[in-house]
Amino acid sequence: MLGRLLIAIGALATIAGIIFALQGFGVLGGSSMSGSSLWAALGPLIAAAGVLLAAFGIWRRRSSKAG
Repeated sequence: MLGRLLIAIGALATIAGIIFALQGFGVLGGSSMSGSSLWAALGPLIAAAGVLLAAFGIWRRRSSKAG
């Protein structure tokens, strides 16, 4: 159960981080985040954290099934 939750949260964080990065780089407009160097820096970090969290969730699910 926890593995699925980690995967879901990781996927959402990855998507949010990509959107934040695209807004920060000015690709997506219409927001106060658009063109902001803060979000251009934080977005990829949030996306990377989401990928790591999802990967940990996948690893946790696989290790619990093996044992």
